[in-house]
Amino acid sequence: MGLLSQVFQKFSFSGSASDRTFESTIKNLTGLSPGNIELYRLATKHSSAANKVKDHNERLEYLGDAILGAVIAEFLFKKFPFKEEGFLTEIRSRIVNGEHLSTLAKKIGLSALIEHDKRQKGGQLNRSSMHGDAMEALVAAVFLDHGFVKCKDFILQKLVVPHCDLNSIVEQNVNFKSQLIEWAQQNSKKISFDIVDEKGASHYREFLAEVRIDGEIAGTGKGLSKKKAEQAAAEKALIWSKTKS
Repeated sequence: MGLLSQVFQKFSFSGSASDRTFESTIKNLTGLSPGNIELYRLATKHSSAANKVKDHNERLEYLGDAILGAVIAEFLFKKFPFKEEGFLTEIRSRIVNGEHLSTLAKKIGLSALIEHDKRQKGGQLNRSSMHGDAMEALVAAVFLDHGFVKCKDFILQKLVVPHCDLNSIVEQNVNFKSQLIEWAQQNSKKISFDIVDEKGASHYREFLAEVRIDGEIAGTGKGLSKKKAEQAAAEKALIWSKTKS
């Protein structure tokens, strides 16, 4: 067990059937035997299930985000030696964005381990980013438990290689806002993006964006960030624009 893992050791492993099942599942997900099982319990605990401040995965999420970004950046740097910084940044963003990480969490079975307030089932919680957040927190748990080298191997061998279709990711053109702005310029249209509403708690903030073209509402969209809301609105506005062409 690494020194960093020992710092987080607060509880002893009870050895119950449920504990053994959880430990076995984590081993299958990561390819590594957990040294400090409580790190992984914390990584899979959403803030809605926390009994006290910091008894959830948000701090691990912060750390995992940084580690994941660094590992993917190095991977792409070596994978595409002749590509420019803008290309590398865009592809990294597509791999580590919340939607893609949520998909990964569901693919590898991590989502089934997330502890959350089930009373919110079907409400805001299921639309939240808890799956992607747990994915980042799991990365941090592996790092603290086993160190950077093994964590890097986990990211690349258990997540990127088997579950990330790089060719498909590279070919994606998901910047709906840029596409819409380009269409507006080509057709001499005046376009504006506005955030018209926002609601929710501090850890769950949902934004509503509105796109107007020549003063007419062309699309609205919701997202957990202003950027995502604008992208969702732009996607709908693009559909609208085809009816005007």
